[in-house]
Amino acid sequence: MFLTIDPTYYLYALPGLILAIWAAIKVKMTYAKYSDVHTRSGSTGAWVARAILDAHGLQHVPVEEIPGELSDHYDPRAQALRLSTGVFRSDSVAAVGVAAHEAGHAIQHAARYWPMTVRAGLVPVAQWGPMAAIALFMIGAVLAHYGQGGKSLMMVGLVLFAGAALFSLVTLPVELNASNRAMKLLGSVGVLDAHELPGARKVLTAAALTYVAAAVQSLLTLVYYAQMLFGGSRDD
Repeated sequence: MFLTIDPTYYLYALPGLILAIWAAIKVKMTYAKYSDVHTRSGSTGAWVARAILDAHGLQHVPVEEIPGELSDHYDPRAQALRLSTGVFRSDSVAAVGVAAHEAGHAIQHAARYWPMTVRAGLVPVAQWGPMAAIALFMIGAVLAHYGQGGKSLMMVGLVLFAGAALFSLVTLPVELNASNRAMKLLGSVGVLDAHELPGARKVLTAAALTYVAAAVQSLLTLVYYAQMLFGGSRDD
């Protein structure tokens, strides 16, 4: 039957899942390692973020402390940079790297970095698209299986999957660019010396792997459902 579990699904799902698990472990280990390495300058994540923002004329952007671990983010709607307590108050190489990365997002927003603009427009699709896509695709599949049409619903679901995949792909240049900006800024303002910069780069590189994993998962999901729609099924 069309809706029975397709063994080929695992060929598409497992690579992305394995990569995501490995990336999550890598982030945890790298962040923990460099959270124990304190900067010689003694600068905290909050101080670094504030200094970078001020140097780029973004005095209006507040640096706020929020709960959670690695919950750091820049909110373009509120134009606020929010750092977790472990980053806000810490003077570790990891904290400084994360703070500079988030400040990089604020600079992107101010400069109207186009991938970030595109990504912002795709946020609703990324939030609700996958769930709606699965529902529409499965309903369409049932209708198609019983000869009641349904291909159009499946196509709408596929388009929503494509939107989510596009969001993941556009996220990559946004995050990589923010990390590159962070490394340049940390070197130029003298917060980290030549021996500390590699540690910050390792933290940001590990974090980037999570976005790579998300993109791979989204693309493989899109390919799987595309082959279901266009490649036919065992019961066609």
